[in-house]
Amino acid sequence: MVDLQLLFSSVVFGFSLGSIYFLLSIGLSLCFGLMRIISLDQLLYYSIGAYFAYSVGVLVDNFWLGVACGMAIGGLAGLAVERLVFLRIYERDITFSMITSFGILIGGIGVIKLFWGVVPRPVPVPIETQVSILDTEISVYRLVVIAIAGLVYVGILLFLNRTIIGKAIRAGIEDVEHVEGLGINVYRLFSITFIMAGALSALAGALHAPLIMVDPQMGLEVLAFAFMIVIIGGLGSIKGTLVSSLLVGQIVSIGSLIYAPLALMAPFAAMIVILLYRPTGLYGSPLLKR
Repeated sequence: MVDLQLLFSSVVFGFSLGSIYFLLSIGLSLCFGLMRIISLDQLLYYSIGAYFAYSVGVLVDNFWLGVACGMAIGGLAGLAVERLVFLRIYERDITFSMITSFGILIGGIGVIKLFWGVVPRPVPVPIETQVSILDTEISVYRLVVIAIAGLVYVGILLFLNRTIIGKAIRAGIEDVEHVEGLGINVYRLFSITFIMAGALSALAGALHAPLIMVDPQMGLEVLAFAFMIVIIGGLGSIKGTLVSSLLVGQIVSIGSLIYAPLALMAPFAAMIVILLYRPTGLYGSPLLKR
């Protein structure tokens, strides 16, 4: 029988892990929803965020400043890649964008190895305090990660529903050609989306850094989970990305509590079952052509 305190601790762990997965996957979802591209380079910005959180933390002993720097660099890197690479291939087949972005990811890993080496780096947990909930000691930092993800989700919804640019992006997700017909520069929307996606992916890496060892391959290590989350939630669906992220986080956490190999196997089994009944994911819509 599973101890209730251990189960509650695993649930909190699952929510914090799911929150990081959400911040990482939302960029993939936004880029596909608006531009119909598979932007695997988001996993590079995830690594960049983690390494800047580490480096700035070492230099000035301020983790949160490192998080901010990582987000800024991640957003700028996303803009640079969009302007220099994706701008030239938007009209190509979707598999072309996937292969190109994977090449950017691999090349970026090489650059990371050049500057930081191949040795994994530890990042101290910025908040070591623990709080007792239901007689269970819970890390405050994990609760902060969950809260940040919640604020990001609310912020994205407000941006997409309350601002002119956000409404244009939301309309573009539904029908890019219609937005173009209204005289809106969709390529400017693409650039804004890439900046947002890069910054959020970097935020995911920075927040994840104290919970793992920062490693050049860390982006590749979460590649399968990022893909799985976007597919389960529904390509282009922000709500679906949140729900599937939390679902996968809980499956990984509770699965490892019951039987360790389930942590890797169970999420894929859940994806297969969901896709059998919902081929477009939990909140996905049929693929629209640009």
